[in-house]
Order: sequence, then C-alpha cells, then structure tokens
Amino acid sequence: KSVDEDNVDHEISDELDPFAKHLLYELNDSLLRSVSSTPMDVNNFNEDWPYAGTITIQIPKCIEQMQEKKESTIIEVKSFAPAGCIPKRIHLSKDTLDTLCIKSQIISNLAKSNSSLTNKEKSIPLTPLQAELFSIINNYQDLYYPQRNFDNGEEIRYAYCLHTINHILKTRNKVVHHNVRLSKKEDVPEEFRDQGLVRPKVLIVVPFKNAAFKIIQFLINILITEDKGNVINKNRFLEDFTGNELIMPKKNPKPEDYELTFAGNSSDDFKIGITVTKKSLKLYADFYSSDIIIASPLGLRYTIGAEGEADRDYDFLASIELLIFDQAEIFLMQNWDHVIHIMKHMHLQPKKAHGTDFSRVRTWSLNGWAKYYRQTLIFSSFALPEINAVFNKHCANYAGKVKVIQKITYGSIRQVYVQLPHVFQKIGANSVEQRDALMKQTLIYVSSYFDYVKIRNYFKKEDISFVQICEYSKSGKIARARDMFFHGDAHFLLYTERHHFFNRIKIKGIRHLIFYQPPTFPNFYYEICNFMQETNMNKKIGSMSNMTVTVLYTKYDAQQLAGIVGTDRATKMLQSEKDVHLLVTDGD
Repeated sequence: KSVDEDNVDHEISDELDPFAKHLLYELNDSLLRSVSSTPMDVNNFNEDWPYAGTITIQIPKCIEQMQEKKESTIIEVKSFAPAGCIPKRIHLSKDTLDTLCIKSQIISNLAKSNSSLTNKEKSIPLTPLQAELFSIINNYQDLYYPQRNFDNGEEIRYAYCLHTINHILKTRNKVVHHNVRLSKKEDVPEEFRDQGLVRPKVLIVVPFKNAAFKIIQFLINILITEDKGNVINKNRFLEDFTGNELIMPKKNPKPEDYELTFAGNSSDDFKIGITVTKKSLKLYADFYSSDIIIASPLGLRYTIGAEGEADRDYDFLASIELLIFDQAEIFLMQNWDHVIHIMKHMHLQPKKAHGTDFSRVRTWSLNGWAKYYRQTLIFSSFALPEINAVFNKHCANYAGKVKVIQKITYGSIRQVYVQLPHVFQKIGANSVEQRDALMKQTLIYVSSYFDYVKIRNYFKKEDISFVQICEYSKSGKIARARDMFFHGDAHFLLYTERHHFFNRIKIKGIRHLIFYQPPTFPNFYYEICNFMQETNMNKKIGSMSNMTVTVLYTKYDAQQLAGIVGTDRATKMLQSEKDVHLLVTDGD
C-alpha cells in the first residue's frame, strides 16, 4: 500500500452509511416520477418525539426496481437509490457513535467541542434534542424546524456543523481513495464517479457575521484537535468577523431578544469559502476550490447578480448537496427576495467548466437531477408561510422531508399587561380594506413595506393627517414624527415592522393600534400593545378608557395569528362564519 492509501479511512461500509446510500445510486423510474411530479407523490406519516415534538414525514412513493443487463452469460444487476424511510430516533442510552457512521477522526473531538452538553461522558456526546435532530439530518432528509430559540440555538448550530464536517470528510475520503486506485488504471470505471459539476457541496446561509463566526468556530473545534491541525487565514477571519458591535443603551435598554439577536458583528453583507482537508481548514478559499460556503442572503445576491450583468456568477450553486438556512425568520426582515433569488439559481447548468473532470462526475448530476439529491435544513423561531412555501416548492429530496409542527398553546397575547379590547377582523383575501379610523393617536403597524407604501400614498392622496417611520427614515425625521404623534399633531403614525426589528424604539402616546396584518414576530404584538400603558400617555389628549387594538387578518395569516392567540383559537377564528372576534386583556 502507498502512504496515501494508508491515509484513507475505510471503516464505514457503503451498505450501512447513510451518506453512501443517499449519493451513490441513480433514481429508478418510479422514484423519479414521484419526486418530479407537482406536487410530489408522497406517503404521509406522523410521529411524536419527546424533544422535537410532533413531526410530519413525507416519503416519495417508490416501487422497487432492479434492472438486469444480459451480456452473453453474465448478468449485471444495477442497483438504484433506496426509497426514503421514516427516521429512526437515536437513543442516547442504547446507540453508539459507530451506529451513527460518524468519521473516526472527529469522534474524539465531539464531547469537548459540544458546548451544549452538560454530561461530557455520554457514549453519544449529543443532547437529547441534538440526538433527535441528528436522527433526521443523518438520514439525509429535508428538515424544517420552526422552534429555534435563544436557549436551543447553539444545540441546533452544533448538530448541523457536525453533519457538515462528517459529510465533507466522507466526500473527501471517497475522492482520495478513488484517486489512489485510479492511478493504477487507464480508464475511469463507472463506480469511480464521485463528484459534482463544481466543487462546493455545502451552503450555509445565516443573517449576520456573528452567526457565521460561531459556525466556523464549531467547524474548527469539531475537525481539529488542539495542536494537531491548522486553520489558514485565521487572523484575517477574526479581524473580519468580530468587532463592529452595536452599543446597547443602558438608559432605556432594548428588549433582551434584541440584544441577543444583534450581539457580536451584525453586518449582513458577507461570504466566505472554506476548503477542508484531513487536518486543516482553509478560510477565504476561492468558491470553486471550496467545500463549504457560508454567506448572508445579501452577500450571495451580490455574487449571483441579475440578468444582463457581465460579472454575475452562480455556477458555484450547481452541485450543492447540503443547503442550510438558519435563523430564517430574520431573512424576512432583511430581504426575502434574496432567498427566492438564491433558490431560483440552484442547480443550473454551469456556464464554465471550472476544471471539472467529467469522467468523475456522478451520472445523476449529469442528468440534471441534483435537486432531488440535495438535502435542505431550515431552522426558524416560528412557522411562517414564506418559509413554508420555500420548503414545499423548492425542496424535492428523494429521501423525503420532515416538518416539525409548532403547536402554540396560548400565544403572545397572554403577555399584554394593559387592559385593552383586541378586535380581530377577518377580511377577504383578495380585497384591500381602507378602515375608517378617525381617532387621534392611531399607530398603524405594517408588516410589508409594499403595504406601507400603498397606505402612505393613499393618505397623501386623501390629505390625511399622518407621520411615518420606516426602515429608510433618518433619525431627525423619526424624532419629529414621534414628537408630533405624542402631542396629537398628527392623527396617524405609519410604522413598519422592519424598522421595529432593527431599532426597537419605544413609541409613546398610542391610544389606538391597528395591525394591518398580524406581526411576523409574535413577541412584537405584546411589545407594541404594552406601549399603551398609562405612563407612556399624553394625559392632555384623550382618555385611558377609550383605547383599542384592531388586527386585520386573512386566511393566509394562520401561522402569525396562531403566534398571537394560540393554535386552537386561531383555527376556530379562521373557520368561524363570523368575521369579527373580540378578546380582552385585563391588565393583570
């Protein structure tokens, strides 16, 4: 054996390894028909897991198919990709790391690198939640988990970082092993096809540099043992991805979730390529030499560009095998169009060869089937229709998909401590209703910037007394708008959700509150309502006994409505023949 051959791990057999079972084989005709139909032809299953909760599983239908080729007296049997299966839950007390098919070179690093663990002596160094998530992730199925929060965020991040490194090391091992064997052959046999059209295999999309910083720290800690590895360009990385922190005010402090969201470097324009070798990570690698790309939606949008731009580039998305969106709800506050733009440019035919050895490219990749092999993982703090749409329309993994169902018992309205009537008004999904709100000091909270522009233009046309605060407003105009609203010099204040997300200012003087649509973030509902407490009022105007909250909603706002009033009540409100529902918070 050569030295190179000795350096290749052979400990995981292809028959047992989920990685090999998912990527090595072509789809049979039955499975291809199921995944390529719209909607996908699937079998549905439901399970209740102790930590992940209720999960729905969709497995594309497949009729087993074996193909035989007769050549003289030799029968060659072609194997096809196995049909997806219900994920088997990892039992921390029964299973071992060997059964999870984790690469041996990183096993010794896991307990030390997993900061979420309380007990470092476990046979499987994962928390119960990580074990359940990894049960799905390691089964190479798509996952939508809408229950991420500040308590479990690091657990989730570690789980997908472990999967990322494990996936890249297995890919590298396969390629190196084949290189050694091919050095003794003239032709490239079919079984040595082990690559995509381009090199990048993992794309992780996160909103801020601080999130990327934490991911790369996990990747380093999982891959590299102290004093036994190398991180190239580490100092440049530390300089780029730390610092630039927001200064949080001590007087009138921001809410805790704001401080946690914007901790560290909150720049939203970045991208970084990473090359993985057996004992090193090279940061700032050229995209076409990278195994992993970590980027923000904005950073990717600048690279992908728009039609007609000469220097646009999206070939690097052609062979992504693992796509991860973390903190996906924040993308809606940045620009959701960037996410859609990314999805529309996945797996397109590359415009350049990028040094590809086509004799080593997998047949299913040449066939244009890469989207059926890509695994997509989406993590968000709550379920939203825009994220659901991406998961349903742009994720077609032949192994199936798993969605965690978020059932909300009470909703954020329980945290309103001001005595208020809350009127929920259902409106037709296709109608635009201009409400007759001739009341002073009415704040209109608008989730969509496009709705904000429509209302603003209508108010200007009708010469209605109003001021406005949006994400593009300058500080001087914001101060003037707040002052005029508090003193009753303007009847209405138009206020966008995106401005609130990025600034979290306190608005005083609200006597009437209209949500043009239920807020995307359920905690914003009670936060804005609680601005209406007596200490924030201009006592020279109006009365505390005449205050109202009105929420306009349609059938498409089911998930946001559930975040406010709870899943069961939202379902009843949407199914009711009544269009108006009154809830009252008692102020206790």
